[in-house]
Amino acid sequence: MDSYDSEPFTRIFLARVDGPVDVPPGLRKFPGPGEVFVSPRLHELLRSDRGLAHLLPGKEKGLISAQGLAQPDELYAYVGARPAEVRGGGHLSGFGWEEARFPTVEPSTLDILRFTLAGVVLLPLAVFLSVCARLSAASRMRRLAALRLLGLSRKGTQRVNAAETVAAALFGAVLGLGGYWVVNQLISRIGLPGFKWYPADGSLSVTTYLVCLVGCPALAWFVGRVGAKKAAANPLAVRRSAVEKPPRLWGLLPLVPGLAIVVGYCVAGATGNVPTDTSFSAILMPLAVVLVGIGLVLSLPILSRVLARQVARATSSLSLGLAMRRNEMEPGGALRVATGLVLLVYAASLTQGVLIELDQVSKNTAPVQLYTMSLDDVPEKTERALAKVPGIRSHAVQARTWTDPDSEERSSISVVIATCAQLHRMSPVVENCVEGRPSRLIVPGQTYDEGSQPGKIYPLHLRNSDGKPRVVPVRVPSRTIKYHDDTDAQMAGSGAVLIPPSSLPAGFRPEDRARLALLSSAAPGTVSSVLEGIAGVDPTIEVETVGVDPASLQQITVIKTLLAVGMILGLVIGVAAYLVAATDRAVERRPQVTALALLGARPRTLRTVQVAQVVLPLVVGLVLAVVTGKMAESSYLVTGGGAVFWDGAGLPLLLASALGVVVLAALGALPLVGRRIDPELVRRD
Repeated sequence: MDSYDSEPFTRIFLARVDGPVDVPPGLRKFPGPGEVFVSPRLHELLRSDRGLAHLLPGKEKGLISAQGLAQPDELYAYVGARPAEVRGGGHLSGFGWEEARFPTVEPSTLDILRFTLAGVVLLPLAVFLSVCARLSAASRMRRLAALRLLGLSRKGTQRVNAAETVAAALFGAVLGLGGYWVVNQLISRIGLPGFKWYPADGSLSVTTYLVCLVGCPALAWFVGRVGAKKAAANPLAVRRSAVEKPPRLWGLLPLVPGLAIVVGYCVAGATGNVPTDTSFSAILMPLAVVLVGIGLVLSLPILSRVLARQVARATSSLSLGLAMRRNEMEPGGALRVATGLVLLVYAASLTQGVLIELDQVSKNTAPVQLYTMSLDDVPEKTERALAKVPGIRSHAVQARTWTDPDSEERSSISVVIATCAQLHRMSPVVENCVEGRPSRLIVPGQTYDEGSQPGKIYPLHLRNSDGKPRVVPVRVPSRTIKYHDDTDAQMAGSGAVLIPPSSLPAGFRPEDRARLALLSSAAPGTVSSVLEGIAGVDPTIEVETVGVDPASLQQITVIKTLLAVGMILGLVIGVAAYLVAATDRAVERRPQVTALALLGARPRTLRTVQVAQVVLPLVVGLVLAVVTGKMAESSYLVTGGGAVFWDGAGLPLLLASALGVVVLAALGALPLVGRRIDPELVRRD
């Protein structure tokens, strides 16, 4: 598995021996020597990137069908070879795994993705459903009460409401399932950025169909019967208007412990006392995020009422006074209108923290790129050729001295075989290096190998090309070299012994898990060029790009795409919840607006009142969402084990999004006051 522009690129070398053999999945025949079968995406890349041909020695003979690929964009190839060309290979008994070797997203990362999408999509969806459940609730209850007063029985009234709800739920379920089928067929063929799948892989299970087609109507029947219980039991009480009860302070209860946990983690990160118990944090951190999210929802009416009362007392503006008195008397309206957008901004900040953490653990941030490979797979002639690959700065051999498995003291030391010139090309910090003399490497800030004591002798096992073994004693020298390179993890540890190649017997090289290390620039173009150059020398060498995990990089791309889709869905749901709640609120308030108009209030005043009623609680909620969201993001990064705790790069975008939400809410509130005043609304009421 190699890395091609942050994507995993898998090459399978196959050599046929005597006896029957299965055909690889997705192929019509077994590839012979010099025959190459590639995935469709790789077939397209070979036309634009001629250097890829070095990785695939042979002539392209066909494409791998969908049965042999995990996804349409997978970079995969079967390369036919001779048995002598495949070193270290094993006997393949057959194919047949139905799953890919590496999952598209690791299970642990998938849990993080599920949790984040639950906050980004499901929380706004819960708000949207609660808003829809209360849609025109007052007028619906009056209609059911009228049916009850006309002589319909109590159970009959409940059945009428339940039947209407079930019909709507069933229609919505069928519409949703049909819409998903169309979207899956379309998007799977077009693809999302960095992510494509086969339509069959995105098809829904039977369980999902049963939940949607049976479970949703069943739940709607229960909700419909319960919702009509009040109108069926006491229809006369429905006609009486009652003042809304003020919100209780217990709504602040979830916010307080949630903020306490979040603030505690932020303080721990700021003081350098990062928590090490990840299992405890894995439970406490999601709990804090959920508590803060619920606390934002429940505390919004309380804060809106308190703020409205204070502003109404202090203002001399008629428009602002009317708006604030309405919010004071009806703080629940702010909850229905603003909650979805507030939760969206809160979830957006948390999503950024997830992306930052995942980016830290899968991306090479060093200015250089280290490549390592087993020395057993690299003959001496090949090693010299690899050192001349364009882009390679320098190379060295890493090894360890031999350890007797039967001995109680299994101590060994690291050995680096290189010249001072090679070392200087690898590291910007090399002091006191004398050519041809062994020395100990001292890396500042790194733990020293206790076994590397001056004067101690360790055996280094060597072997030549004919397989003849030889043991060379390595005495730990007293001379030291100050060394520090630019790789994330130092190529040579503190205490490693530098041995000049000239001090080893001619033709002999280390054995027992020795590795060849190459160094180049970390620029993406240079890394691709070096990998293609290595393949040009020997395409069967398995190269490990230290600090770059192509599978993890692909996961980051997929996760970013899915989170972007989740944010778009959350935005659509949040805006829909706002529009539904604001429209329903305006419809229910038409008699009051008409009364104010008949008393002499101008349309401009009424529009100002409407905008102020929506914008002020929304601004309060968004400020809370931005502050608590950034705190939750920082506490999540503190518990994630990365190096970044505080990130301000996304703050301008978050503030711009919040401002855009306020502007959208204000513009959406303007048309809710009609131009034509209908006095019939007052008479009818």
